[in-house]
Amino acid sequence: MRDPTNALVAPLFEGPIDVVGDVHGEIEPLRRLLAQLGYDAHGTHPAGRRLVFVGDLSDRGPDSPAVAEWVMSLVVRSLAQCVLGNHELNILRNEVKHGNAWLLDPAAKEHRPGGEFAHCRLAASPWKERYVAFLGTLPVALERKDLRVVHAAWLPSEIAALSEATAGAVDVHEHYRLMTDRLLRMEGVAERAAVEREAWRHALHDRHAAVPLLPAIGESDERHQMGNPIRVATSGVERLASIPFWSAGKWRMCERVAWWHEYEEPTPVIVGHYWRRHRPIRGSSHAGSKLDLFRDASATGWLGARQRVFCVDYSIGGRYEERKAGSAQFDTRLAAMRWPERELWFESGPASSIEP
Repeated sequence: MRDPTNALVAPLFEGPIDVVGDVHGEIEPLRRLLAQLGYDAHGTHPAGRRLVFVGDLSDRGPDSPAVAEWVMSLVVRSLAQCVLGNHELNILRNEVKHGNAWLLDPAAKEHRPGGEFAHCRLAASPWKERYVAFLGTLPVALERKDLRVVHAAWLPSEIAALSEATAGAVDVHEHYRLMTDRLLRMEGVAERAAVEREAWRHALHDRHAAVPLLPAIGESDERHQMGNPIRVATSGVERLASIPFWSAGKWRMCERVAWWHEYEEPTPVIVGHYWRRHRPIRGSSHAGSKLDLFRDASATGWLGARQRVFCVDYSIGGRYEERKAGSAQFDTRLAAMRWPERELWFESGPASSIEP
């Protein structure tokens, strides 16, 4: 039986907490935010408050190792908790993705002079092993009577499946991936998707190509996402798009869905992941459907028909793009939600004192 203190769905701290959004290697904004919230240089708070991180600690920002080391030290001292985000899952699965070569492939071209992430500090090999081991201990979700925390989506059926799991996140992810693969092969979807990928192999990675909606690829992607509770919790709900869209270097057939419109349970949920913002990020290539998820919500409002979901990710993962564009002031922000006060704070102070 799995150790209950190392469960995929674990108890959330009792008492007053501050839930911090995606940090993405931005150590200086994190330090400013914690100072605004009243934490000292050792991570302690005079009122006994503690920190909860929604995941995506690293990647793209200038000092992912510093952020990771700081959060590890807080968790070890029971001053913080952290859930797995999709970026942590990529690292655990040793899957090189945009921005994570600082740990998984330090010799990558993007870290050489002139490369997209040449500004990012690299991780030392012995430290990498310690960090990966730490990530393997993190839960996917946290809950207590009055609050739930997950990186991307709290779907009751998927969370229930994770609560019953007796293996770690990587093993559970692999179990569902293989199960979906088998079903797709049995139904002929995998073969049809392979034919589509071969026919469009060059165009799928050409932003200027006219790519139609490829139904088998779309069905395969949707079922791999929605048939895997680890992926749902860490990267959200995705459904077949009406038209393909370009994102992260390829044409995609599935798009993110604002799952909070269907969330009916009474317990509030705080998430990160979705690149919320007050205004478009200058110089950013991360646009498209991410903005549409918040089209019916205020910049600092709760989400869904019952106003029980809050996204605390204010797009600081795009700050490296603002720097490249030469911005003297940043539109991206690092945020935290104080609980139970329900007060939103940014690195520059409480949201109530800041013009949107």
